[in-house]
Amino acid sequence: MKPSLTLVIAVYNAVKYLEFIFEALKRQSFKEFEVIVADDGSGSDIRELIERVRSSVDFPIQHLWHEDNGFRKNIMLNNAIRASQSDNLVFIDGDCVPHRDFLFDHWTNRQENGLLCGKRVNLSKQLTEQLTLEDIQTGKFERLSWRLFCDGLFARSINTEESLRITSPVLRKILVRPEGRILGCNFSVRKELLEKINGFNEDYRAPGRGEDSDIAFRLGLLGVRMVSIRFLAVQIHLYHNRTEGKDENKYLYEHILATREMICKHGLKNLD
Repeated sequence: MKPSLTLVIAVYNAVKYLEFIFEALKRQSFKEFEVIVADDGSGSDIRELIERVRSSVDFPIQHLWHEDNGFRKNIMLNNAIRASQSDNLVFIDGDCVPHRDFLFDHWTNRQENGLLCGKRVNLSKQLTEQLTLEDIQTGKFERLSWRLFCDGLFARSINTEESLRITSPVLRKILVRPEGRILGCNFSVRKELLEKINGFNEDYRAPGRGEDSDIAFRLGLLGVRMVSIRFLAVQIHLYHNRTEGKDENKYLYEHILATREMICKHGLKNLD
């Protein structure tokens, strides 16, 4: 049966974090989904984990991989679009663990002409190191515990309030602005809309801008709305050393802004 949602997980190594994600996906309240692991050149341990996990889950997993030749994440994201079996795509990174209602929230709030923009909690190094598989399996990691709250007070974990899932229409109207701002680790959009702008721009060869700001700007030129689902589709971002994007990303993005280029030349299709 055709899945209702495709979850695309962009990964590069960090096998322990991907194992956490799979455990969280086993608990999802929404069940009609497939998973595509878009692997930008990880070692064999990612493949071995996926082979081991496949027998213990009730959702299909595709593993797309190419050799490690520098940052080529957008190429893998386009490969995932091509391989997807559903009309609705959800994108996360391999260091972000989803709440049990994560996919449910993306599915029930989907829009014909909207991109859903979620948020994330940035977990500290200390709490990331203390996180266990049991915390994922029991859902303990989903709750705003005193430990997480105190960690946030001392500015170790960041955006701890984003661990709250608020479904009340009244509270949402008060707390959530309708317009969203994209994060590449938590957004969803219809496949058809990505195809209309030729997918992700493969000219970006460093982290930052290419898989979020660029795609949001070009979809905006198409008339797609950025819709906030803050306090829904909760996810926890696990700590790691930051990799900064290079200046070339900035210049490329500024060129896209100046020329208002909606359809990238190097994306799902090569238009040279």
